[in-house]
Amino acid sequence: MTDLRREYVTRSFLTRATKVTVALGGISLQVAKGELFGLIGPNGAGKTTTIKILTTLLSPTSGNAHILGLDINRDIYEIRRRIGIVFGGERGLYNRVTAAENLRYFADLYGVPQGEIKDRVKKMVKLVGLEGRENDRVEKYSRGMKQRLHIAKALIHDPELVFLDEPTIGLDPGGARDIRNMVRGMKQDGKTIFLTTHNMFEADELCDRIAVISKGKIVALDTPAGLKRSVKDISVIELQTYGATAAFIDTLGAIKGVTRVASELDSERQLIRVQTASPAEVLPMIADMAGDIKIIDKTIKEPTLEDAYLRLVEE
Repeated sequence: MTDLRREYVTRSFLTRATKVTVALGGISLQVAKGELFGLIGPNGAGKTTTIKILTTLLSPTSGNAHILGLDINRDIYEIRRRIGIVFGGERGLYNRVTAAENLRYFADLYGVPQGEIKDRVKKMVKLVGLEGRENDRVEKYSRGMKQRLHIAKALIHDPELVFLDEPTIGLDPGGARDIRNMVRGMKQDGKTIFLTTHNMFEADELCDRIAVISKGKIVALDTPAGLKRSVKDISVIELQTYGATAAFIDTLGAIKGVTRVASELDSERQLIRVQTASPAEVLPMIADMAGDIKIIDKTIKEPTLEDAYLRLVEE
């Protein structure tokens, strides 16, 4: 894609004023054949807008992109025939019919030869682990089962390129792990994959390269290891505590040399991550400030992809 832009224009009925909202501010990138490419960024950064444009569901305001050598503005139907799309959530399935009937319908829609549909449906059901449940109506499926069916639907016509828009959103850890394993399987089969996710662990584990998007602009593009090297000047003090409060988190954030504090306080055993370039100096200060808060364990760790992501987005 080259200098891809998307703007939304709204007009007030009362004042007649016009407001232009820039969803994409001119992004350019290239994905190699067989690559698992990730796009990460905060809500509203432009991830879903990018996928909608690349899958021909939305037209760009300006700029252009080619999918499998095809122009997104001219070759819409050919592109749709050769790609697969998985959106997170439950949209895009027919709940009142069975999974097998869903797959047969989409196979026919994508032009799979009639003589191949039965075998293709059987293969997809097995691939996503729905054997024995393929004749149940989809409305009886759990969220995780529906997401498996989404993947089967996206692969039913054996596309060359698959778009995955937050495929594990809302799933429990076991279901998310199963989806990640399926994504690895797609890559091993030679598929090119374009993935958006909020899950930094998922992006780090799966992607060959990652683009970070913020406010409609690409702010970094590198391998997961390369992005983590961009924050090699900081370390992370990881604390496990009992009794930590929001006030204590604020106190940690005010320590000289601390650049960021992230915490999970909604469980009995709490996790606090303190970013700093001088952990040896900061650790004794944390101990002095703890007071009645019990620090069970403290570890100095290398920065993660999440640390790199947060710095890039905030800057």
